[in-house]
Amino acid sequence: MNRRILALIALTPLAPAWAQEVQPTAALPDMVVTATRVPTPRDRIPAPVTVIDRQMIQENGYVTLSDALATVPGFRLVQSGGLGQQASGFARGTNARQVLVLMNGVPVNDPSDPNGAFNFGNELLGDIERIEVVRGPVSSLYGSAAIGGVINLITRSAPADRAAAPYFEAAGGSNSTVRGYAGVGGTVGPVDYQITGQGLSTRGSNALAPRFYQNGGELDGLRSAIVTARLGLTLGETVSGEVLGRTRIEGLVRGRENTVGLDDVPNDDPNYTGQDRSWFGYVRTATDLFGGAWTTGFTVSGSANRRRYTNLPDPGNPFSTADDLYRSSRQAFSWDNTLRFPDAGALTDVVMLFGGQWEKETADSANGSAFFRTTVDASQRSGAGYASIQGRLFERLDLSAGLRYDGPEGYDGFTSWRLGAVLALPEISSRLRAAAGTSFKAPSLFQRFGTITGFFQGNPNLRPEDAFAWEAGIETDIGSWATVSALYFDSRITNLINYDQSFTTLINVDSARIRGGEFALTLRPTDWFSLTGAWTVQEARDTTNDMPLPRRPRNIASLTMRFAAPLPWDGPRNQRIVVVPEILYTGQSPEGAFARYNDDGTSIPTAGKNDAGTVFNLTATVPILEQLAGFVEFRNLTNTRYEPANGFVIPGRTAVAGVRGTF
Repeated sequence: MNRRILALIALTPLAPAWAQEVQPTAALPDMVVTATRVPTPRDRIPAPVTVIDRQMIQENGYVTLSDALATVPGFRLVQSGGLGQQASGFARGTNARQVLVLMNGVPVNDPSDPNGAFNFGNELLGDIERIEVVRGPVSSLYGSAAIGGVINLITRSAPADRAAAPYFEAAGGSNSTVRGYAGVGGTVGPVDYQITGQGLSTRGSNALAPRFYQNGGELDGLRSAIVTARLGLTLGETVSGEVLGRTRIEGLVRGRENTVGLDDVPNDDPNYTGQDRSWFGYVRTATDLFGGAWTTGFTVSGSANRRRYTNLPDPGNPFSTADDLYRSSRQAFSWDNTLRFPDAGALTDVVMLFGGQWEKETADSANGSAFFRTTVDASQRSGAGYASIQGRLFERLDLSAGLRYDGPEGYDGFTSWRLGAVLALPEISSRLRAAAGTSFKAPSLFQRFGTITGFFQGNPNLRPEDAFAWEAGIETDIGSWATVSALYFDSRITNLINYDQSFTTLINVDSARIRGGEFALTLRPTDWFSLTGAWTVQEARDTTNDMPLPRRPRNIASLTMRFAAPLPWDGPRNQRIVVVPEILYTGQSPEGAFARYNDDGTSIPTAGKNDAGTVFNLTATVPILEQLAGFVEFRNLTNTRYEPANGFVIPGRTAVAGVRGTF
């Protein structure tokens, strides 16, 4: 596999020869925050970054976070059912627990999850302005869980030039689905504000695979409500027209409650429901000193999660009485600094970051039957310090380096580092990227302190899972109408946590190697048509037993087109009808022993594969007035019903129509 991937990468630099006479059109650089913690043009970042902005969320019909991430290269989303149900994200073949999720730069992974993983099926996007996905190890900036990558959800911000800017969306369609959001933001003097309320209600679909004899056709619905409020105050000191210091104080609070129907695969279960409540908030300050050469600030954040799963008796299972409760909290404090240095000859754009963090996580959970009851009641603290620097040489070579030490309470700490470089080659309209670094995932509270009386005891002496990874690639512009890219990545993960041979505790026993290539093509030949294609091929293996890692397909691909046609009638000026077809392909994926089921519901004691699947989505947006548009969203138009996880099928064909507007 390696030779084929490297051969494809080696051919990429030949692309400029196809269009030597065409000069690329100048455009404002796309600034990315997550990859370096300081706004940096995307084409100067050594890590591959995918940005999903508000326009793309609306035009592509993305309602949930799992919708939006489905086209990200190297990212595989496995949802065990329909809307609101558990969704795991595998970035570059790493475990779901090895992906860190942030909101405005603050971690939001749930400490009560047995592995400390994030549920990508929970989040709606009405209050989200932008999603930044950084692939590869980023522990040198963010610490634990950033092995496969980091996903940063950036909430809507207030417009600077209006006192009040309302917006809304309302829609309905298949499966008795009703959804919408409404909000307002603005700036009044030094104060800015933003508030958004959103909700969704649907009868849902039958998530249980229709091949099971026990399938009764029961639908699994979702009710979701989210409220987000953001308030800011900007103060500045000006002397003779020169700003000597500026302070920004910002606070955010976000609350969410989901109620979802569940199944007990391989059985339909009409009385099995889950309720997920959470709140998240922070207060952040940032002060610019010495004309902006030094920015220093503090962030105090907190979150709480409460998940409850109730399985009442029903005709198919009269003994189901489980009442599972998971509660967790996280409190954190960080001090962050940015130093900007003056240019020195060939060395420009030098920025240094440094700071420290403290965090406390708690979990209190109990689940399972009285005979096999799993409990956790524990907390753990950790502290960290980090420093990084980046700069540019000769206006073409961007270099970056980062170092971080995480010192937890009660088990081994970890030092992570990362080096990166981007070399601009304007002579052939290309950019070369290379990076290498280490990363880690701290053991979860369940892994350290979980108990099953008489059966299992967690291991408080577990070490962090750790990884070393490197990557190299090239990106080439073909005139102003196309961009092609190819990248090879290779990671080795050791000290993976798994059960011992007697299944009575957990130990650091496994290791894995993941390698592959990411290839992308963007075409923009006219102002009314563009196309983006991405293909990831990877090999993810457990090197302890030389077996493929479960649920990591060898091939993942996506193709998205955008047609923007002028209105065929008199309508809003400069408005267009936008049609976005989207094709998602997921290749066969391995599934472990006893995670697969026969049609009669019996377990299969040997490893096997989940079938490949292709999904076709289509969204169209039509302007009605200058600030009002109608839209229609079709999902899974071909009604594919493949199983991304054995026993669960993706939702069938649906259609939703609605309107959205701004004032």
